[in-house]
Amino acid sequence: MKRPITTTEDQSTTFIELFFDLVFVYAVTQTVSLVHEELSWAGVAHAVIVFWLVWWAWTQLTWALNSADTTHPGVEAVMLVATAIAFLMAVTVPDAFGDAGGWFAATYIAVRVVGLALYGRVAWDDVAKRAAVRRFALLSAGGLAAVASGGVVGGDARGWWAAAVLLDVVAVEAAGAAEGWDVRPDHFSERHGLFVIIALGESLIVAGAGLTGAHRTTQTVAVGILAVAVTCGLWWSYFVTAKPLLDDAIRRRDQADRTHLARDVYSILHFLVVFGVVLLAVAVEEAVAHPHEALPAGGSLALAGGVVLFVGGTAAALRRSGNALSGRRLVILGAVAAGVWLTHGAPVTWSLLVVALGLLLLGAAERATGKASRRA
Repeated sequence: MKRPITTTEDQSTTFIELFFDLVFVYAVTQTVSLVHEELSWAGVAHAVIVFWLVWWAWTQLTWALNSADTTHPGVEAVMLVATAIAFLMAVTVPDAFGDAGGWFAATYIAVRVVGLALYGRVAWDDVAKRAAVRRFALLSAGGLAAVASGGVVGGDARGWWAAAVLLDVVAVEAAGAAEGWDVRPDHFSERHGLFVIIALGESLIVAGAGLTGAHRTTQTVAVGILAVAVTCGLWWSYFVTAKPLLDDAIRRRDQADRTHLARDVYSILHFLVVFGVVLLAVAVEEAVAHPHEALPAGGSLALAGGVVLFVGGTAAALRRSGNALSGRRLVILGAVAAGVWLTHGAPVTWSLLVVALGLLLLGAAERATGKASRRA
């Protein structure tokens, strides 16, 4: 009997998915390099556009694999092909708006086509799912055409690729209105949690790479410790406080509601969370490179903006999932951002200390709130 390619069971992340995700460790690293090389509003805009496309390639395959039997030999073979193409795409990220624009566009489109083909095969035996995939594929054609056009024009690709980002959002919103999408909640939330781990790990890699071989002084050691403390604070705010609430929310929804929640909370709002870590890694890279100096204006904005996007994006995801908007989280977040700007001009350790203390305060406050809620 032929082995089915789909599964009706929720499943844990498999080795082939983890292998695929490793390519995106490199893509995150490359995006950090893109911003750090051009620490300006234009550089950040380029990074947002390119990283959205990278993110969208990943998240489309995550939706496809959610209903697939990821231990099926056919699925594993397709994922190996997708991994190879995604690696070639990641290589071109720093120069995507330069000479490598055509190569980035071609590999991005190839990954998307592989993802759509896999999703189509997974959905083939279910009429409703097949119709939903067909609708999404047709709506995605505009975004793919815009990416192809940007690849042709090369360095002037920004407008075309920004249009592709908007068309992607329109496509997923319109496609989500149709019945037929199918979400396995535990697998879906686990996959996105692992991507957050990948991004957070990148900030530690950046700190370690900068400190390796550096002359050890009190200042360099302090920068290293504070960079780790900030990363741990972000980990705590997401995995201890937010993720359990998001997991519970998506499990409790019926299938139609769950699909919309997964789209909004994970496919869209988690982009803000992950890009926040990209900006944080840029600030950490700048800090470890010049531990005895103040952050430049762009570095301070990256540090404050990274924390705002991560913590604020998480707050938006919690609100969308039906949880109350935490006023405490927003107040502490505003205080951290203001503190980073007030310490601009002082040695970088002060800015990192403000963020670390703010995240420590946030974790303590939300832990106390969680205990009070459980007692009630």
